[in-house]
Amino acid sequence: MKPVIFGLSGLTLTNEEKRLFRDVEPAGYILFKRNIENRTQLRALTDSVRSLHGRDDVPVLIDQEGGRVARMRAPEWPEFPAGGAFDALYDLAPITAIEAARNNAEAIALTLAEVGINVDCLPVLDVRVPDTHSAIGDRALGSDPLQVAALGKAILDGLAAGGVVGVVKHMPGQGRSVVDTHHDLPHVLASEDDLEQDLAPFRALKNAAMGMTGHVVYDIWDNLNTATMSPFVIEHIIRGKIGFDGLLMSDDLDMNALTGDVATRAANCVAAGLDLALNCWGRFDEMVAISEKLPDITEAARVRLDRAMAGSKLAFDADRLAFLLAKRDQLLALTDVGAKLTHGATGAA
Repeated sequence: MKPVIFGLSGLTLTNEEKRLFRDVEPAGYILFKRNIENRTQLRALTDSVRSLHGRDDVPVLIDQEGGRVARMRAPEWPEFPAGGAFDALYDLAPITAIEAARNNAEAIALTLAEVGINVDCLPVLDVRVPDTHSAIGDRALGSDPLQVAALGKAILDGLAAGGVVGVVKHMPGQGRSVVDTHHDLPHVLASEDDLEQDLAPFRALKNAAMGMTGHVVYDIWDNLNTATMSPFVIEHIIRGKIGFDGLLMSDDLDMNALTGDVATRAANCVAAGLDLALNCWGRFDEMVAISEKLPDITEAARVRLDRAMAGSKLAFDADRLAFLLAKRDQLLALTDVGAKLTHGATGAA
């Protein structure tokens, strides 16, 4: 097995992809809008990648956060609000916001379970600050670390109730980034004391099964390498100060915050201590190059992967989904923001 998660090129596997994936056995796969048409097609696609390996526990990931970051969209699937909706409700009624976030996450999980997706890259635990870039923006669960942790825990619990594994991101905290890592490299100049605020939600949820790093340079820790490529940040901050011992993957390696060819990026992040490299674009030549450059997965990473996927037990319940959507909308309607986000959008698939 190779320590990489690959994207797919289209709605079905090509013959080239089938041959490569059988030979290489990537650790998992990630889906985007280009891979998604409807329920029947999507279920067939996820079944096909699992059949290549003869295992039901092959990780199939998606970014289904809600709001502007959602790969499965209406009218085929329900719409889900961004994290900012739960932030707004928390200001009014914290316990109600936690319940709404948990219900929403379980509803997301059920929609994923129906089509065979068992990992969601959620929750976003980046603490918002006044200068937080819009790339995070309303995806954030708030500006108070304890609130972010509480809502993040509710999301992880909701996903797990639907049989889906969550991924905490972007470690060790991307809220201070003032540029979009898709386009530029952020440097965070904050002090060690100030960065404790960023670490706090991840430390509170250090027992999460999976985590994702961000492509951010933290000058106080390593002024040359992004967290994704920094042995110091991975070993001493994420594994050490945070205490995270789950499966740790990179963010998408094709982002412009990074330099060099994608295969070298993948090799460098694994050499720095990440368990898995994430390559999202489904470009066949890049996947071949990455496969040739990466070593086999380490024993420690394989143990973390197996441990994480042991929590995935997909089961779809249409009645439960309808109940969760209705309950969430009732709770979010207590705020003007929540009412706008849920009005007319979510109940029907």
